[in-house]
Amino acid sequence: SGEGRRRTPFGGNMASPAGCEHYVRSCLLKAPCCGKLYVCRLCHDAEENHQMDRFKVREVQCSACLTVQQTQQTCQQCHLLFGEYYCDICHLFDKDKKQYHCQPCGICRIGPREKYFHCEKCNLCLAQDLRGNHKCVENVSRQNCPVCMEDIHTSRIGAHVLPCGHLLHNAYRCPLCMHSAWDMQDHWEQMDKEIAQSPMPTEYQGAMVKIMCNDCQAHCTVPFHVLGMKCTSCGSYNTAQDGGLIQLQQPEQDAEPQQHDQQ
Repeated sequence: SGEGRRRTPFGGNMASPAGCEHYVRSCLLKAPCCGKLYVCRLCHDAEENHQMDRFKVREVQCSACLTVQQTQQTCQQCHLLFGEYYCDICHLFDKDKKQYHCQPCGICRIGPREKYFHCEKCNLCLAQDLRGNHKCVENVSRQNCPVCMEDIHTSRIGAHVLPCGHLLHNAYRCPLCMHSAWDMQDHWEQMDKEIAQSPMPTEYQGAMVKIMCNDCQAHCTVPFHVLGMKCTSCGSYNTAQDGGLIQLQQPEQDAEPQQHDQQ
């Protein structure tokens, strides 16, 4: 009977609804670590105090007939298609997203394959438009995202390649080298307007501060403002204050003659 199933572009049947919030599939994985059945390794890891090794999965249970069997794309009992895409290395079942298994990465990636290449030095699959057009950092993805601390290499969240060569999930500057992550010119211009419309209190007018620019590495002395200090070399507001405020004595010096006059 076809009730409760849907046709796939490949002519097979899949149980419907199927899968979990992470993947669309019609089977459960039998965890090699604890023997429990979960739709995917991520569901398992969220419930258990240990992690499932996807590469060691040997058995699955059909979501329709409940037959436990060796990992394969189609149920041996009722011929249900477990997933439009199946990798017999990662034991990944999912709807077709043009996935491919990258041997050097050791895991499946979302393609299509022809739009990506594997950079040997970065040891990561990158978009074709970055071929010869990115700064290589050896094994750059074999670390946690410095912002959210999630593993970058195996994350299902896309990582951005910054101009400095580092990877992270999302931020306006790289937390490793502090360089701006994107072209921030529009943002800097908006900050110019906000600062022009927000004069500092009288006691801070004329106050200066030494800064170091995280983008061009220049050191300069600029007017102090709580909204940000602009690099006079490249125009970036991605700067760090170097020391305390200077030239703050002017208001006190103006007041001293008045005090002497009163005496």
